[in-house]
Amino acid sequence: QQAYDVLSDAEKRALYDRYGTAAFEGMAAAGPRSGASEWTSRQAGPGGYEFDFSEFFGPGGPGAGAATGGDEAVGGGIFEELLGRMRGGRASRRPAGPRHGRNVEAALTIPFLTAVRGGETTIDIEREDGRREKLVVKIPAGIESGAKLRLRGQGEAAAEKDAPRGDLTITITVEPHPYFTRDGRDLSVEVPITIAEAVLGAKVDVPTLDGLKSLTFPPGTSCGQRLRLRGQGIPATGKQPAGDLFLVAKIVVPRSIDDTSRRLITEFAQRNPQRPRDGLW
Repeated sequence: QQAYDVLSDAEKRALYDRYGTAAFEGMAAAGPRSGASEWTSRQAGPGGYEFDFSEFFGPGGPGAGAATGGDEAVGGGIFEELLGRMRGGRASRRPAGPRHGRNVEAALTIPFLTAVRGGETTIDIEREDGRREKLVVKIPAGIESGAKLRLRGQGEAAAEKDAPRGDLTITITVEPHPYFTRDGRDLSVEVPITIAEAVLGAKVDVPTLDGLKSLTFPPGTSCGQRLRLRGQGIPATGKQPAGDLFLVAKIVVPRSIDDTSRRLITEFAQRNPQRPRDGLW
């Protein structure tokens, strides 16, 4: 009841805000003030707010159970809880557990093929006390730049004994590859071919994640034309299917030719007239 008296009296509440429970020491033993019994748990307080105290006092109402009388009931339990609720806070009587150590963030750059296939690498971490520590990091297959890996318990040690360590969060950057590029789970690679190979077709060696493989480009291959090797992209992981490998033809034109070659190319153009830009613009 005393808790409500203070909360509902603007002057007393101001004293509490300034001095805390010390402003009301001795009030608990003095008993309820006159007229206090006229208030109910649903009577409107100052400003038109309503407070339902039943959850704090229990089914017996004010004075029931263990929350009766004494400084503990006013300053250490109900009083603090009521004021916390009035201010929109959330009071709890549970003691706080030990605080874990500080979380740490770090950055790690990995090779393209490690990101594609997965594997292990190491990261060098500088601790708060100046020590440097190497940690082994497992890289899941198919990881991309910007992904974050969390290593639980690999952050800083806690100040309190037996409290858990913090976590280490690593942001991944993937190095570019000399010739593979990536789009989701698919890979692409440009394959240079000659004019003769493009016109006549040819069997050429092409790179894959498993090494060189022979592939036939059909006659009449155009520059930019793509051939697909299914399942030769990013390997399957869990529910993610394997990606594909796309081979993109890149026709290489000689920078200089002799007179005979020029005459033959001219004759070739006359024998095979083409209008490739018709209808484009």
